[in-house]
Amino acid sequence: GVEVGPQPQGVARADILDKMRKIVKHGLDFVQLFNEGKEFPPCTIEVFKIMEKVDYPRNKDGEIIAIIHPKLQDQDWQPLNKGDPLFLTLDGEVIPYQGNCTVYPTFINEAAYYEKKQAFVKTEKITLTARPLRCSGS
Repeated sequence: GVEVGPQPQGVARADILDKMRKIVKHGLDFVQLFNEGKEFPPCTIEVFKIMEKVDYPRNKDGEIIAIIHPKLQDQDWQPLNKGDPLFLTLDGEVIPYQGNCTVYPTFINEAAYYEKKQAFVKTEKITLTARPLRCSGS
């Protein structure tokens, strides 16, 4: 599957549709070249591995008591370091990130995840290495 976003539910955006078409075309081009016997050299790629889902701060009744801090909003895949603003309480108090390492939040403040009690997902940036690849033929 391919998910390209962010895009609100029920909304069709031309820019997102164009990105989706491009990635599907790249995938099909790869399959065609692989089937033709093209050898792909070893390579590395940076990816983001999910660490954990993070909920909004809540009171004892389970009600949300803080929102995503404005400096974090729309910063998907950007580094979040210890001490960076994370949440903002309804009283204006900043709740900073207290983690021990830099993380890369994503799915920040997405409406589809409110009911799942998810403010964002913490990811870590890792590097994957792929061996050379070539169709062995049939």
